[in-house]
Amino acid sequence: MTRSRYLLSAALAGLLATAAAAPSFAQTPIDNDPLDDRSKRRLDNMEKVMRELRSIVFQGRDTGHPVVVQPAETDNQIFNLNTKVDDLQGALQRLNGQIEVLNHDVDLARRQAQEANARLKETSDRLDRAEKQIADLAAAATPPPPPPPQDGGQPPGPAPTASAAQAFAKAKQLLLDGQYPAASAAFQDYVDRYGDTARAPEARYWLGETKFVQEAYGEAAVAYVGAIRGWPQTAWAPDAVVKLSQSLIALRKPADACKTLEELERRYPKASAAVKTRATAARARAKCAA
Repeated sequence: MTRSRYLLSAALAGLLATAAAAPSFAQTPIDNDPLDDRSKRRLDNMEKVMRELRSIVFQGRDTGHPVVVQPAETDNQIFNLNTKVDDLQGALQRLNGQIEVLNHDVDLARRQAQEANARLKETSDRLDRAEKQIADLAAAATPPPPPPPQDGGQPPGPAPTASAAQAFAKAKQLLLDGQYPAASAAFQDYVDRYGDTARAPEARYWLGETKFVQEAYGEAAVAYVGAIRGWPQTAWAPDAVVKLSQSLIALRKPADACKTLEELERRYPKASAAVKTRATAARARAKCAA
């Protein structure tokens, strides 16, 4: 409040106080005696207040700033301030809510990153183990160096005896008849008795077939590895490689299966279309890299 407004308020207050006392003065009998001192002081005060009021009004008019009394101005300002405070509190609450959501998202992202790192490490460890297993498998599949050739020719494998040929034919017929357990036992017996003959790798291939049909995938994989040791160039060898990869997939070793299928492409590029089709399906099952 400016000084002029303050003086005007004070003057109005004095005037009201003086006016409040006026009735008692008006009801006092008046005689020819002069006014007493108390009444005179009241009149003097009223006149003084009127002069001050007149001076304030005229002063405001002459200066171009007329006096305007706004008793509700302070209340309006307080109301406006309260409204602004309420708005700020609401905005602060909304910001706090957004911060809580962001903190939750950050925590969730951090946990997901930690889990992803853990899975990546686990995958890397499994890949290292699989590569070692493949290296061991490749080492086991590498045949010993052949003996020096005689008379400029390649040393032939031992010729199967009549009993060996009969044993092979009997085992093969059991397989064709669908007697898989009996055929499996017959081929295993052939491998045990004639494992150093020329037909022993093929016998291991058919042994793997009997085990694969009976879903004995571990034994089938062992038989197929023995069959393809040295990567023989025979009609059944590419199929043995695919069946080995399928056995490894069944044993939940997809990385080993993918490595085996890579060897198929490298060792047997001229494999039949049927073998290549089965190999493609095996790659899809093992989720091999393109």
